[in-house]
Amino acid sequence: MSDQTTRLCILGGGFGGLYTALRLSQLPWEKSQQPEIILVDQSDRFVFMPLLYELLTGELQTWEIAPPFEELLANTGVRFTQATVMGIDSEQQRVQLQDGVEFAYDRLVLSLGGVTPMESVPGVAEHAIPFRAIADAYRLEERLRILEESDAEKIRVAVVGGGYSGVELACKLAERLGERGRIRLIEQGEMILKTSPEFNRKASQNALNERKVWIDLDTSVDAISADTISLLYKGQVDTIPVDIVLWTVGTTVAPVVRSLPFKQNHRGQLMITPTLQVVDHPELYALGDLADCRDATGQQVPNTAQSAFQQADYAAWNIWASLTGRPLLPFRYQHLGEMMTLGTDNATLTGLGLKLDGVFAHLARRLAYLYRMPTLDHQLKVGLNWMAQPLLNLLKNEGM
Repeated sequence: MSDQTTRLCILGGGFGGLYTALRLSQLPWEKSQQPEIILVDQSDRFVFMPLLYELLTGELQTWEIAPPFEELLANTGVRFTQATVMGIDSEQQRVQLQDGVEFAYDRLVLSLGGVTPMESVPGVAEHAIPFRAIADAYRLEERLRILEESDAEKIRVAVVGGGYSGVELACKLAERLGERGRIRLIEQGEMILKTSPEFNRKASQNALNERKVWIDLDTSVDAISADTISLLYKGQVDTIPVDIVLWTVGTTVAPVVRSLPFKQNHRGQLMITPTLQVVDHPELYALGDLADCRDATGQQVPNTAQSAFQQADYAAWNIWASLTGRPLLPFRYQHLGEMMTLGTDNATLTGLGLKLDGVFAHLARRLAYLYRMPTLDHQLKVGLNWMAQPLLNLLKNEGM
């Protein structure tokens, strides 16, 4: 492609992909070097995953946490293509999409994220709902609406996985369903939030207890049917009725990534250098869930939204540097703490010397996420809406 415009292709529009695209569009390219930037994602919307739970309680609206890519990329010069990636030919430097379209690239960013494995237990794929995308939230919302409108005395929900997503979901659903809900949180290990700071774990335990969420520890799922879940505890299987099963266990790499002939770890993640380049393929960059990354200090980088957010800046810089004859920068990960929502107006936060829970943590979490939203335009729209909402609610309650 030496006689054509340099093409930078980014596969996946999550925190790693979208923020890399936006950063690339802002870097000081000389006019003769200005590249073509393409972002590919199978959805038409970016999802600000940490706020997805707020859809369930009506605290936030879809437009706030899942703006369309076309809106976010307007006036940036980045071209968005909605498509599913079917294959990558690293020798020919070409990407194949589901609709038969192929295009060449000079630099490729792999940021396709992870998927929730749904094949490990009988019945999961058919009857359980994951919680990673807007479609999952809509599917759950529809199921909840049908149950709420039914004459069922109790609505029984099993949340499988006592990690961050499971705990946040359990708190939100318990709050939404109130006395009518029967929420059960199922964790295979001996504690919830095993990797979380003790302060957050205790705050979460208190929030779950206050909302009367039943917690099953040292318990695994044996099978799921349309209206039951079978639990294995100390060698005994107990089958109980259930209306909804939410599956938040584990993350795996997408098949299209696993099929690539690159160095991978035992989980199928791509081995990358501290400059975020795929080992033996300096034209390829990998971010987020699909990358096995050690930073410049040698520390293992966790596969979180926070990591992908930080990696995006380095990936964009290093792509720019590789095309303009500048030195590449090794990634340096900064752990900025941890935030969780534990119901309406309740959260927990640790990091940067702070330990907060309750309403102050909720406000701090909202402000931190507002700051991290992808564009200034979207930050302003959402921020103004958040400021106006209490006033509008007050006027509504007073009948004005």
